[in-house]
Amino acid sequence: MDLYVVGGSFAGLACARAAAVLGLEVVVVDRKPEPGAHPHTTGILVQEAASAIDIPRHLTRRVAGVRLYSPSLRSVDLDGSGYAFHATDLPGLMRWMAEETSAVGVEMRNGVRFEGARRVGSRFVLDGSRDRPRFIVGADGPRSRVAQVLGLDRNTEFLIGVEAEYRGIRGVDPDRLHVFLDRELAKGYIGWVVPGVDGFQVGLAARQGIRPDLPSFTAKIGRVFDMAGAAVVSHRAGPIPVGGGLRRIGGDGALLVGDAAGLVSPLTAGGIHNALHIGRLAGRAVADHLLDDGPDPLQVIEPLLPDFRWKRKLRLLWNHAPPNAVIDRLGFSRPALAAARLVFFHHRGLLSADGWRSLAEPAIRRAG
Repeated sequence: MDLYVVGGSFAGLACARAAAVLGLEVVVVDRKPEPGAHPHTTGILVQEAASAIDIPRHLTRRVAGVRLYSPSLRSVDLDGSGYAFHATDLPGLMRWMAEETSAVGVEMRNGVRFEGARRVGSRFVLDGSRDRPRFIVGADGPRSRVAQVLGLDRNTEFLIGVEAEYRGIRGVDPDRLHVFLDRELAKGYIGWVVPGVDGFQVGLAARQGIRPDLPSFTAKIGRVFDMAGAAVVSHRAGPIPVGGGLRRIGGDGALLVGDAAGLVSPLTAGGIHNALHIGRLAGRAVADHLLDDGPDPLQVIEPLLPDFRWKRKLRLLWNHAPPNAVIDRLGFSRPALAAARLVFFHHRGLLSADGWRSLAEPAIRRAG
């Protein structure tokens, strides 16, 4: 075997598929019993991520813009010219991606845990397995076992997110991501209501050390939406790395990608686009390295990794955001709303000239 990918989500599948298409023998292992089981993310695709793969239409739903709510539940609509978000049937999307990956020859093994590995010559010896891969890619999430075993850097800064999927909420504008600012309920982040493919995702996250209070948040949004006939059909929760990209993410036949490598925006906590993009590039680099004696994949990937320095600084500022009364007073000022548009519609670069010029576009309107 050539490549052993640990983790069967966005980054792992993108890496495995690219490597297999180029001729490697690839195995993907994932501890979940089946693709899409027990998801830990909301699964919202930004425009760039949705454009990176040709997803079947029934697995996504386009959402035009954002409705931003102050702590007192005043609201304003934000839009980005030509930009949209895409809610997903996340379990269905993962199953489809796994099928597409398997179709190019990748062997998918679910219900398999990565226990450990050691380098012996040009291959790895895996604990509890007869496989002897030439290369290992760790795409196994924010608390990567691959990183721990192989002595690579590990994430240390997290948000903790919780989410419930509902049926039967009424009064939700289906063309908006509903984003709630609340210093008490979502310290260091936000709350959200996402009109999904087949229901509504209601959640919030808070910085590490603070337990998100989803029942209190649900009670609060009951002042905006009709929750009387709503029913919970599933829950999900998990850590979101927000410390920025890690330094030591590979070497000597191993590489981390996706959340395992910290490739999540410290500001927005979004990481699917980076997972798909860097995962695919990593698969290509591993294939070039193993088949054509190309450079170490880490040397190829490092110059292409996103620079999160400014977003990390802004993350630290938001961790110490003012109390709700101040946010209510200043949050819908013109400078604050301009900054919000840069955060939500930053596809041209958070601090790029195009990003700043976009602020002149008439894309803010009061919603309530």
